[in-house]
Amino acid sequence: MLNLLETEEGIILPVRIQPRASKDEIAGEYNGALKIKLTSPPVEGEANRRCIEFLSKRFKIAKSQLEIIKGEKSKDKLIKIIGLKREDVLKILHNKF
Repeated sequence: MLNLLETEEGIILPVRIQPRASKDEIAGEYNGALKIKLTSPPVEGEANRRCIEFLSKRFKIAKSQLEIIKGEKSKDKLIKIIGLKREDVLKILHNKF
């Protein structure tokens, strides 16, 4: 189960990134985090930018509503989602697994 945290500012989503994958996709769950495969390499913030872009399309929100709050140089990240409720996030993600 995903370890989503709902705060006054938004939802905190733990994410595990697998860079240099063959395609961008949600690959399930990894230790309470959403596992995302990205085609981008993990250099110069490319994977971070691609992650935000990918999630903004999935959630149908602006990129400005997503912020990496921890783990910019790690495969494990915490991403704040502004403007969605916990149940909205779970519903959208449930349709992707």
